[in-house]
Amino acid sequence: MSAIGLRRLYHQRITHPHFKNAAEVVSWLGAMQGQDYFGTQWAFGLRLPNSSEANIGQAINDGQIMRTWAVRGTLFYVAPADIHWILGLIAPRQITGNAGRYRELELDEPTLIRSVELIVKALDGGKHLTRSELFDVLQAEGISTQGQRGFHLLQRAGLERLVYQGEMRGKDTTFHTLAAGKTLPPDEAAAELARRYFTSRGPVTLADFAHWAGLPITVARAALEAVKSQLVAEIIDGQTYWLSPEAHQPPEKSLYLLPGFDEYILGYKDRSAVLDAAFADAICPGGNGVFVSTIVSGGRVIGTWKRTLKKKVVEISLELFRPLTDDETEALAEAANAYGAFLGLPVVIHPLA
Repeated sequence: MSAIGLRRLYHQRITHPHFKNAAEVVSWLGAMQGQDYFGTQWAFGLRLPNSSEANIGQAINDGQIMRTWAVRGTLFYVAPADIHWILGLIAPRQITGNAGRYRELELDEPTLIRSVELIVKALDGGKHLTRSELFDVLQAEGISTQGQRGFHLLQRAGLERLVYQGEMRGKDTTFHTLAAGKTLPPDEAAAELARRYFTSRGPVTLADFAHWAGLPITVARAALEAVKSQLVAEIIDGQTYWLSPEAHQPPEKSLYLLPGFDEYILGYKDRSAVLDAAFADAICPGGNGVFVSTIVSGGRVIGTWKRTLKKKVVEISLELFRPLTDDETEALAEAANAYGAFLGLPVVIHPLA
């Protein structure tokens, strides 16, 4: 078992979920991985008792949780109350960091400004348009969206705190305008992000936080200094870890099916406490940036799983790193049925050799 992993499961509220809605989940975490829309729904479901894919989708539709390029320039969910101060801290660095890519794509500042204005105008009056529909708007105004240009134009509108991603229309994400809101002074915003990160993901290191937030180590260190009186420090294998003073409780369950891109995996720079290095390629094949769904037992990753949706059933295929114990086999069936209940479908499990 992983003592660090078990405590992380607790503080991330996977083992002891008690939230009342999706906004509370993401507010607790500060920001939550959002690259995989459907996988992320289950990440909420794990942490939200008695929830379903339908009501998580409704929370997205209603704007109770918002998906945007919030941290490291990748898609995250944030709470409406947090989106402006988080982007106010992170987005300017991301825009500056994109400068070279903008030049490569021949996106000068006047083009970026005009494109953002056109995107916001197209969404005026509460319109919800898909990526392709917004690309058509830009193309009609003589602005090419070929290659990666279109992505960077939409991302820039998000980084400017003017749009966010909402519900799906078929397989396409829709975009909404974002109402104006207040930011925080950078040092206050960094401290608040650090407070939420360390309390919801501990035990973690300073390097973990800097990596996750995409902040310079000097900024991350100052943020930790500002909140460390609210935390406790532990030395584990010569490394300093920080976490909430709240004592973790033993897990009610022994095994969990986590979606790909879950914060339990991606929320840390160093994953060695929960994942053997020999299996790193199994959860992110070829280091391609696409993380698959994982099976966690005793705080450690022991395999991967994949869902296949059929008309009347969801099939779950397993790729195990080691044989399951009898208790784990029983717990796996329980975890799979919980996922099926979340989808509203019965489950069929297909173990793989």
